[in-house]
Amino acid sequence: MLEKIILQENIDAVKRIVDAGTRFVVLSHKNPDGDAVGSSLALCHYLRSLGKECFVVLPNRFPDFLAWMPDATEVLFYDAEPEKAMSLFNGADAFFCLDFNTLSRIGDAGAAVAACSAPKLLVDHHPQPSQEFSVSISHPVACSTSELVFRLIVRLSGANAVSFEMAQCIYAGMMTDTGAFAYASTRKDIYLIIAELLGKGIDKDLIYRKVFYTSSLTRMRLWGFTLYEKLKLYNKYNAALITLSHNELMRFYAQKGDTEGIVNQPLQIKGIRFSCFFREELPGKINVSLRSVDDFPCNAVAAEFFNGGGHKNASGGELCCSMDEAVELFRAALRKYKCELTQ
Repeated sequence: MLEKIILQENIDAVKRIVDAGTRFVVLSHKNPDGDAVGSSLALCHYLRSLGKECFVVLPNRFPDFLAWMPDATEVLFYDAEPEKAMSLFNGADAFFCLDFNTLSRIGDAGAAVAACSAPKLLVDHHPQPSQEFSVSISHPVACSTSELVFRLIVRLSGANAVSFEMAQCIYAGMMTDTGAFAYASTRKDIYLIIAELLGKGIDKDLIYRKVFYTSSLTRMRLWGFTLYEKLKLYNKYNAALITLSHNELMRFYAQKGDTEGIVNQPLQIKGIRFSCFFREELPGKINVSLRSVDDFPCNAVAAEFFNGGGHKNASGGELCCSMDEAVELFRAALRKYKCELTQ
């Protein structure tokens, strides 16, 4: 039996809002990953199964390797159709905010959503949620927001309410947010949930292939170049850094998602405990991805040096500076955290 980590008062509050409403918008964060897309689509399927109108609005596009998920083609992207998104926002009876802990994480859509009077229900596993939400289901112990969506659906309507389509999306979200269950996945409840999802008829091996075995030739070449030319070890700090400039991304015709997971690769090197990846999306705008093992808190590094945050072993941030300046910040972070990295 699953531990009931979601407070009953929050379950009751969600039920009242869902019962009273007819039209809902599900939101998730910028640069949506597997958990953002999977949890959003699963919850959308559930609300529609109750006879509700539901729409998923994301700040921008997700990688093509997630496009197979049921009804992924119906997702609306705020950056492409802001007026249509605003129409949905203005007509919403409530917003479900998934996989982010503050409205600033949904980019330009955040201010628009904040201005709406409809209730905002948070379902998230990142620490330190803001106080912007009417209901806050925030549990950093969960491996993913998709896990929390599964728990929410079961508490609201029972396990039979989880359809095959929901199960596919939830499994994909859980799988991608744990590196195919390689980290953040030691709790037994995770595997009880997986057993339930398998009971719905999902093919976990097929889902794995759809997510991880869909590389283009240019992506493979980009990875080869990156690991051979752009990976630098800082052995005295047990750390690694990968940098990719805007020009280098353009050279390999990089598409959204082509660098997904590359930050994890240095952690396969013996002794490396902390990995950092700087990706220059546009000249002077750098996306930061951080990963760590054991007890090293890369979320603390993200918050202090890279305008970000996240989980202890998986975090991110953003910088508006040159690549050289970003590298200097990384070196400063290594000096600050040398004791933690080398203990």
